[in-house]
Amino acid sequence: MRIVTADERLREKSGVKLLLVGPAKIGKTTQLRTLDPKRTLFIDLEAGDLAVKDVPVDTLRPQTWEECRDLAAFLAGPDPSLPLTTCYSQAHYDAIKPAFKNLSLEKYDTFFIDSVTVAARKCFTWCEQQPEAISERSGKKDVRSTYGLLGREMIAWLTHLQHTRAVHVVLVAILERITDEFNHSEWAIQIEGRKTGRELPGIVDQIVTMNFVDFSDGQPPARAFVCTPNTWGYPAGDRSGKLEQLEPPDLGKLITKLTRPISATTQVATEK
Repeated sequence: MRIVTADERLREKSGVKLLLVGPAKIGKTTQLRTLDPKRTLFIDLEAGDLAVKDVPVDTLRPQTWEECRDLAAFLAGPDPSLPLTTCYSQAHYDAIKPAFKNLSLEKYDTFFIDSVTVAARKCFTWCEQQPEAISERSGKKDVRSTYGLLGREMIAWLTHLQHTRAVHVVLVAILERITDEFNHSEWAIQIEGRKTGRELPGIVDQIVTMNFVDFSDGQPPARAFVCTPNTWGYPAGDRSGKLEQLEPPDLGKLITKLTRPISATTQVATEK
């Protein structure tokens, strides 16, 4: 292990890891139009790309959870800390690399993954077929074990995707409003398994909600990116300190703002 000097670290290209959430049909997939199509790889899990059908962007369409895992291993490379018998290890990477021999990652600076919600569904379907999800006593499916395996699989997948240090990774997910038995409502990420929904915000750098915001000023609600904790209760978080609470709904411009160096003046003000 060697020390990465301050100068080396400052010169490193660091990609944004961003979770974009919003209600169905709000226009999350359409944000693909704001990115450079020549530098973007579209991971289409939903098969719902009608809104961006005319965008000339390279696309991959994994159909199964096994394909999702193999793709993550290829995009992020092997994790040298893992034993060779596990997913995302050097052995896993070596085994799947020939399947991607015609795909060069050097041309891409953004992976747009639509969506985590569907990825979790594919993962759940795979998990409930595994021996671990079958009760030894009854021989029937054990829901508890299935969700436990789902949580481990999804967290490992998402964490590994974060290892694409120099590339922007945009994870799209559906946002839904949940009302409990006490008539209390809150916005939550639509995803299988509580563990994944609970830990996902800690994995990514930025959480952005895309929705219509009502300012109670007599004007129609305006669509915006909500980027910091807010009174509307939308999931949001900004580790960079560069974003306003509300930003224009333009993903390309948002990523540019996040990757722009902080000026000395701004940095001093932030530290105070």
